[in-house]
Amino acid sequence: MNPIASILDLQPALVIDGALATELERRGCDLKDSLWSAKILLEQPEKIKQVHYDYFQAGADCAITASYQATIAGFAKRGLNEVEAIALMKKSVWLAREARDEFWADVVNRAGRVKPFVAASVGPYGAYLANGEEYTGNYGLTEKELMDFHRPRMKALIEAGADLLACETIPCLSEAQAIAKLLKEFPRISAWVSFSARDEKHICEGQVFADCVKTLEEYSQIVTIGINCTSPKYIPALIHEAKQVTNKPILVYPNSGENYDATISDWDGQPVYESFGEEAKEWYNAGARLIGGCCRTTPEDISVIAGWVRDSSRSR
Repeated sequence: MNPIASILDLQPALVIDGALATELERRGCDLKDSLWSAKILLEQPEKIKQVHYDYFQAGADCAITASYQATIAGFAKRGLNEVEAIALMKKSVWLAREARDEFWADVVNRAGRVKPFVAASVGPYGAYLANGEEYTGNYGLTEKELMDFHRPRMKALIEAGADLLACETIPCLSEAQAIAKLLKEFPRISAWVSFSARDEKHICEGQVFADCVKTLEEYSQIVTIGINCTSPKYIPALIHEAKQVTNKPILVYPNSGENYDATISDWDGQPVYESFGEEAKEWYNAGARLIGGCCRTTPEDISVIAGWVRDSSRSR
């Protein structure tokens, strides 16, 4: 199943949601924890559901679940057994689906919209380590070890009813290839793969972004490829690089441009652009067709993106 294709048949771009974890922090949640947003699955799941709903209200066509840092090993450190950990992973999907279904049940919300879908977040191995290695990728693991790490979570998210897997903030080609091969064990699910990048041409571990995109081109289950949690200033050039080597839709959902300091588990600096949502028009003009935000972006940012996407749809 590929929910992306059907939406792009009807509108010029697909609107991804914005930050989940930093939005929860903005609403008073304490995420200074190795589980990050998965901590709120344990403590305040209703807040996660509300953030999902608010992004749908803002115009998002897609919600990304709170499973980015949810792993069996990570939950085990908090005293949860495997059954309990898998139940929480599934809960991340159920919360997003419930928010989507409640939003869609109100006929007023359907005007000019397509039914949103749920993308289950599959964060990198580095996110489990909780030491910033999703921005370096220097794991020292074999392909089999990476596949074994990702398999139980992917299985749980699919069983919970995710419409698509969002394999995101991937810092190295080896992990992307492991995920691509693992997808073959789940032939009915589609996925996107989005890398984290360190500049206009290279993903975080140092490989050339265009080479990574080209490598993934052969995997039919990967229906779109792109970049997330990267400074917006690099996005136009990265889109240009991807366009040279793929016919798949390109997705981008950068962060605000602030810098994450793993030593203090916090952000510093200032956003790169005064209006994230308006700047996103440039990414569309450059060739991106799935557009949203990552860390430090808000429902207000997504509302701006959704506004000009809907305006473009009406003028087609």
